[in-house]
Amino acid sequence: MTSSLSHRSGAQARAPWLTLQRRDAIEGWLFVSPTLLGFLIFFLGPLIAIFIYAMSDWNFLSGEATFVGLTNFEDALLENPDFWHVLRNSAVFALGLVPLNVALALFLAVALSRPFRGVIIFRTIFFAPVITSAIAWAIVWKFMLQGEGGPINQMLALIGITGPNWLREPNWAMAAVIVTRVIKMVGLNMILYIAALQAIPRDYDEAAGLEGASRWQIFRLITWPLLGPTTLVIVVLTTIGSFKVFDHIYQMTGGGPENGTLVLAFYIYQQGFQFFDIGYASALAIIMFVIVTILTLIQVSLRRKDDA
Repeated sequence: MTSSLSHRSGAQARAPWLTLQRRDAIEGWLFVSPTLLGFLIFFLGPLIAIFIYAMSDWNFLSGEATFVGLTNFEDALLENPDFWHVLRNSAVFALGLVPLNVALALFLAVALSRPFRGVIIFRTIFFAPVITSAIAWAIVWKFMLQGEGGPINQMLALIGITGPNWLREPNWAMAAVIVTRVIKMVGLNMILYIAALQAIPRDYDEAAGLEGASRWQIFRLITWPLLGPTTLVIVVLTTIGSFKVFDHIYQMTGGGPENGTLVLAFYIYQQGFQFFDIGYASALAIIMFVIVTILTLIQVSLRRKDDA
């Protein structure tokens, strides 16, 4: 009996500390703890680590690390000509991929936004490459773009055209990589444009048609301005993706021929995991992050000026 009373009195003594508000707070932290731990371990931790690595001379094999300050950034921006060659390749890739992807996605979206027999089949065909394995996609195109024995050149030979060795000639390799990447990813932007087009009220088109506007005038003066926010999202995401491209380059060209397709993401991989220069690779990753951030801010500011 005495033991039972002491147990109850102890529970009552602890009750004022564990109030309903505190219990709700504890439960809330327990619910968000998996996400919070994931954020700390897989995002914030590596983000802090990469800045530390970027200011050190660390060879992954030897395990020796020496603090060098901003030397890695100076080497990349001021002393290493390979960096500027790689940056030029990345710019060429982005300038080729982004406009082509956006234009083709818009064309397909306009063509497939209205219902007709078989429209779902066509949308599926164009979207299917997006969910296809990037490595598998690159392997197939690498086979198709072979020299004389490749299916593409064999089809060109049927009409009397001698195709080049697409992936082994510097003048053609970058174009081949850009086009195959566009074919793979255009379906995603097409779906975004279709959703935006279907959200535009048909009353606008009908009213403009009654006023005598042509289809081109309706698209240029009504549809295209209303697609502005969607276009901004698509351009930003496609630009970021163009600078992050790795698997496509890795499988199709390996950065060749003559470093003609050596882009920044693949160059970072080379420095970090082939030459094991973790400090220099980390500095390059930070530089790429800054470049992509600046390009994104420029695109957003230009869009705001257009809206104003």
